[in-house]
Amino acid sequence: MKTYYYVLASQRFLVEEEPLDEVFRERTRNYEETNKEIDFWLIKQPAFIEALEFAEVKAKCPQPSVAIISLNSEFITWLKLRLEYVIKGEFEAPSISIADPLASLEGV
Repeated sequence: MKTYYYVLASQRFLVEEEPLDEVFRERTRNYEETNKEIDFWLIKQPAFIEALEFAEVKAKCPQPSVAIISLNSEFITWLKLRLEYVIKGEFEAPSISIADPLASLEGV
């Protein structure tokens, strides 16, 4: 099992109102320069919030939602501070109630 860290918000907020392209470009450039593998992903309608233990989190987040997940807790903490109006958390997957969030992504 892996621990995934996330920020969650409405799709409108994260995709349309926030300059995420700039954040992702800068982060990707930094990873390439330091020969580090990408460890963050943008997932629309994340399946993990459908798990019973996320019912309260899902209720707080306008739908449709988007999550930025990462294996790097510091990056997610930085995003929470930068974006402010997001929900921050973590989960372990795969588990009984949560599938691997990256399983459906191409190339993973």
